Amino acid sequence: MHPLLGKDGRVVYCVGLENRSTERYRGFESLSFRMKNFSMLAKTFKGLEEVLAQELIELGANDVLIERRAVSFKGDKALLYRANLCLRTAIRILVPIASFKAKDTDALYKQVKSLDWNRYMTADTTFVVDATVYSETFRNSRFVTYRAKDAIADFWMEKANKRPSVSTQEPDMIINVHVANEQVTVSLDSSGESLHKRGYRVATTEAPISEVLAAGMLLMAGWKGQSDFYDPMCGSGTLLIEAALIARNIAPGVFRKSFAFEKWQDFDAELWSDIYNDDSAEREFNHRIYGSDASFYAIRQAEKNIKSAGVQKDIELKQIRMEEIKNDQNVNALVMLNPPYGERLKSNKEMEDLYGAIGSTLKHQFTGATAWIISSNAAAMKCIGLKPSRKYHLLNGELDCQFNQYELFQGKRNDSHLHS
Repeated sequence: MHPLLGKDGRVVYCVGLENRSTERYRGFESLSFRMKNFSMLAKTFKGLEEVLAQELIELGANDVLIERRAVSFKGDKALLYRANLCLRTAIRILVPIASFKAKDTDALYKQVKSLDWNRYMTADTTFVVDATVYSETFRNSRFVTYRAKDAIADFWMEKANKRPSVSTQEPDMIINVHVANEQVTVSLDSSGESLHKRGYRVATTEAPISEVLAAGMLLMAGWKGQSDFYDPMCGSGTLLIEAALIARNIAPGVFRKSFAFEKWQDFDAELWSDIYNDDSAEREFNHRIYGSDASFYAIRQAEKNIKSAGVQKDIELKQIRMEEIKNDQNVNALVMLNPPYGERLKSNKEMEDLYGAIGSTLKHQFTGATAWIISSNAAAMKCIGLKPSRKYHLLNGELDCQFNQYELFQGKRNDSHLHS
């Protein structure tokens, strides 16, 4: 375990699931998320845990603890709402309500049924159960889902002589059951759809990068809008848009139609309205964001998404091949690329040539800048011909990727912006 230092000097400790206390959520069935401060869990992608922890500290979360692909923390209802609206690297926010040991699905059923579901829903509430299982004892996540669903329905049959309806389409309540070996944690999902679904993406290209991963990469690179930004292989524009949102400190959740917590019994509409409409933290951005791509189609798709996100005034687009880029005013700029990985029938020679062209362009056209590249193709990354100053491991979907930083000290300077 290693510490992460918060802005106020607090130390945040990082643990893996193998060290996670099985007692952490014990007794949560006797507590309520209506309390001023309660425990929450923000889920994220592998490699983004520390970035997410820092985001939570800056939002004012307490007792921040890094776990595997998640960060636990404490706060009040306002923080729950802000976490969903403002966190760039979370994929969902869970509120644990109970934790217990279960040796089989019958024991799990009994424990889930014993919870006081009256605190969180009614017999008329539509619900769905989502199960995540890492266990030798519970091998079938569908059966865990089925038994937990039956337990909740049977609770209401005994209490109100009515079974609440299960709905996979916009349910009123999403219940998450997490099983690690014999330890079961039951949580309420406050987010609904994954938070990576910002709501601004109206057009796409092949294999677009996740909005959460894009934001995480930018935050890992220290991006806050302090310089110009370049993405010379911009695809449908996700990195460009996330860079603009961070630069102006616009909450990524403002584009979404709804969050799951808006259907909860204790939803505070006035508090949510105040939080949603508060734009006092937004800031000026005095630099430019440049995107280019060899594909005319990609540029058209990027234009649609950028317009949907309302950040077109900050972003300039151009259709141009990487090796044709001529550039100036690049000192202190941030360059970030998500090039093709060769997963879709690209030959080794094509990938080597492509990555070689990337390295050459960065060296000669972006002198003085800092570049970051993500790729799952380790062999092609070597063809860039530049020595990385920092290396990280991230997941892009199911692909293990290198995320490398390059300080571009060598090369010539030029006298114009992106032009051919």
